[in-house]
Amino acid sequence: MSTDDRVGSRFADRTALAVVGVTLLALVARLVGLGTRIMHWDEGRVGYWILRYHETGEFYYRPIIHGPFLPIVNDYVFTYLPPTDFSARLVVALVGGLLPLTALLFRSRLRNSETVALSLFLACNPLFVYYSRFMRNDMIVAAFSLAALGFFVYGYDRGDLRYLWPAGAALALGLTSKENGLLYIVCYAGAAFVLFDHRLLRRAQAGTSVKQTLRDYSVSAKTGLSSWAGDVKTGLFWAGTHTVGGVVAFLLVIVFFYAPRPDLWQAFGDPALFLDVVDRATVGAWQEFYGQWASGTHQTHDYLPYLFDILETMVYGAGVLSVFALVGVVVDGYTSGRSRDLVAFATYWGIASLIGYPVATDIQAPWAAIHIIVPLAIPAAVGAGYVYRTARQSVALEDAVGTGIAALVVLSAVVGVAGANVAYVDSADRENTEVLQWAQPENDLKDTLEKVRRVSQANEGEDVLFYGTKHPRTGSVLFYVEDESNPLAGPNWHSRLPLPWYTERYGANVTSTPPEVTATEMAQDAPPVVVAYDWNRSELESALPGYTVYQHDFKLWNEEIVVFVDESQLPAEQASVREPAGQQFDSRRLDARAVV
Repeated sequence: MSTDDRVGSRFADRTALAVVGVTLLALVARLVGLGTRIMHWDEGRVGYWILRYHETGEFYYRPIIHGPFLPIVNDYVFTYLPPTDFSARLVVALVGGLLPLTALLFRSRLRNSETVALSLFLACNPLFVYYSRFMRNDMIVAAFSLAALGFFVYGYDRGDLRYLWPAGAALALGLTSKENGLLYIVCYAGAAFVLFDHRLLRRAQAGTSVKQTLRDYSVSAKTGLSSWAGDVKTGLFWAGTHTVGGVVAFLLVIVFFYAPRPDLWQAFGDPALFLDVVDRATVGAWQEFYGQWASGTHQTHDYLPYLFDILETMVYGAGVLSVFALVGVVVDGYTSGRSRDLVAFATYWGIASLIGYPVATDIQAPWAAIHIIVPLAIPAAVGAGYVYRTARQSVALEDAVGTGIAALVVLSAVVGVAGANVAYVDSADRENTEVLQWAQPENDLKDTLEKVRRVSQANEGEDVLFYGTKHPRTGSVLFYVEDESNPLAGPNWHSRLPLPWYTERYGANVTSTPPEVTATEMAQDAPPVVVAYDWNRSELESALPGYTVYQHDFKLWNEEIVVFVDESQLPAEQASVREPAGQQFDSRRLDARAVV
């Protein structure tokens, strides 16, 4: 092994600088053009909820939109930055961009080259990049859960139990991001058990009894406590103190995020309300979660199609990482004589996630693969480190064949990762469905929405009308909402997504018509913007002769909408002006609408 590549070598500072450099590149990759892609259906749904909370100050945990982290944090973001596609995704981009720093928490168990490789995989994997530029919780829960494990490992390796505090807080932040943070805890416990069992097996094969093994662990723990705190008694005291501290940090984060608003702030003025707030943030939130996800029917689906879908996403969105992970498992487990605990732990974790997520997820969505790729990044780093060392040795020995093979592997990996990132980063192309989720509109719709914004801000009265219709095959009602002052009371509103995120930001006055209303009847008092499904286009064109029509893919396939715009209503002085980065949020409609 090269002296500059050993675990804990004097070149660790150089390694830290390399990881920081990788992290800076990761942040740039996530922040540049962050608002370019139009909002996905799910982004628009959660974004609308956040706008309502930002306007009304009322919020409580709704499991259907997952954890409260994004609504709570983005409310603060929108206080200082106007709500735009960029600012809505900013927190996710920052968390995803800083994820490579977690590699430093594991460097006592990895070679320097492996630590840098781990940061590179966390920074450059196409799935991580794409979903760090997406206002969704999966990258956040993955990042915080990995950080929690990293703080625990870092503190354990240094005999410093104070790291239980940030570990507890990070674990809680993962749970406030998305409920599958619970699956991370289950995977950690399961992987730890399997790892311990393998240790017992190895010692048993060497002739050591289980009783003697447990005695050895007890002596080792006492020795560690004594060396850390001076004596066992003092060590136990501080171990208990920091364990309690970690639990307190965990609970404080949980209560802060899951507590309803404005009840949380009212409890500071009236302590009698505090216990009720804590109960709703803990027991109440658990009951809500259990009723929505654990005891519901979201997981009643066939297993194999979901497994195949995840594997396909891994091939297209994390193919390089997956191959290196296989190399790393083989190299660490079979060439060194004994697999390192961290690598084995991450491998068990990744396998458990691959088996479990096709059961746990409720829809076939590429973002589920993130939770499998995160643990596999650790053995992948080992595989990449092995290729790096092999290449250096080949160069040093002037082995042309070995050097050529290593160079080819590295070049293929770099080209594969770079090409995938370029293809996916802001894509709304149906050819990329292995990484993109189905409910993604095409980006050209943004140009049409810019006209909607300008019309809405210049118009008086109703600005946008959604033309109610029935789906030709299912007969379900689309676009029509009976009570626009409370659009979330019925299911039809969701068929408009992500458009409500934009109309709410623009301060547009929105209305809709029942499916029974004909195009001719609607046109008698039509606002300057009419949105409809493409199957109603011909009847609307004849009823709205003065309007310009724009047709767009509303999903990656089999769903298109048409937007009719009376361009005579566009303010002439703004005819060529696009929405500036600092566009102010129009809150002219801060009415008393119920927040469901």
